[in-house]
Amino acid sequence: MKQLVRMFTAVFLVAFVLIYVTFQLNSTEGYSSGNTLSIYNWGDYIDPDLLKQFEQESGIKVIYQTFDSNEAMMTKIAQGGTTFDVAVPSEYAISKMKEENLLLPIDHSKLSNLKYINPRFLNLSFDKENQYSVPYFWGTVGIVYNPKLLGGKEITSWNDLWDGDLRNQILLVDGAREVIGMGLNSLHYSLNDTDEAHLQEAKNKLNALTPNVKAIVGDEIKMLLAGEEAAVGVVWSGDASEIMSENDELDYVIPEEGSNLWFDNMVIPKTAKNIEGAHEFINFMLDPEHAAQNAEYVGYSTPNEKALEYLPEEIAGDKRFYPDPSVTDKLEVYDNLGKRMLAHYNELFLEFKMYKN
Repeated sequence: MKQLVRMFTAVFLVAFVLIYVTFQLNSTEGYSSGNTLSIYNWGDYIDPDLLKQFEQESGIKVIYQTFDSNEAMMTKIAQGGTTFDVAVPSEYAISKMKEENLLLPIDHSKLSNLKYINPRFLNLSFDKENQYSVPYFWGTVGIVYNPKLLGGKEITSWNDLWDGDLRNQILLVDGAREVIGMGLNSLHYSLNDTDEAHLQEAKNKLNALTPNVKAIVGDEIKMLLAGEEAAVGVVWSGDASEIMSENDELDYVIPEEGSNLWFDNMVIPKTAKNIEGAHEFINFMLDPEHAAQNAEYVGYSTPNEKALEYLPEEIAGDKRFYPDPSVTDKLEVYDNLGKRMLAHYNELFLEFKMYKN
């Protein structure tokens, strides 16, 4: 028994020493439990230099964690075991988090830089008056293609992908909303359609596409397209920009039938411990020069109108990634379809993948 007590005492002492050392190290750097900020974001979705700059200017230590899907992010926040002060969900996830009371309202009076956001990216359907979220990045879903590998052929629409000459030449992102939405849009239906007849029609049309589909893949789609392992890919615009920076033979197009206009916004989860720091960080990221630096690093489109003045013209003036309102007004934001319908989309996508195999 004495041996057991001694063992527990030793473990306690080691734990105490580790906690004390950590506290002392943080204190020497000017950090304490009251001035840390926990950020939850997508992988490789911020310039690390900006995090360092924020720490230096604010005296707040950043604890940075990443997620790979909105669903994983929402589950972790809902569980509440780990607290986050700032998170970066997508539009339909923001709608769902509002419904589930997972967000705190944002105090606009603490965001002096909010005025730099282009008004067309504010007051959208998923968060009217931006009560709970502030724009971070935006973009589209479209088609990257290699004219050289296609013998000079140009792609302008979803329906071009069903061309028999593209056999085994197409890579698709591994996303249910993107692929089912592509099928719906190709039939001139909404990518938020819940009509069962339309959904089945879209799936049947997608089944007819399978001879042209080389693979359904994740992040490796960027490497495969840049390396000319396939001639065509359905991707998000930011990925397209990265792919094209590796291979200037490629081009990107927003299909004429329509597509997804997506947004990733900054929010303050309900479990936040440093609400003041969260507002300070959000305002820091809304600074035009910081927003421009972040956009150049990440490759996605900034909603910060003033930031465009700090970006190279070849970026800010590229209509493929900064299309005019005449184009974006025809695109659709993903609606929160609810658990049942979202599960149905996933089922249809799984059936398509099984049919492909």
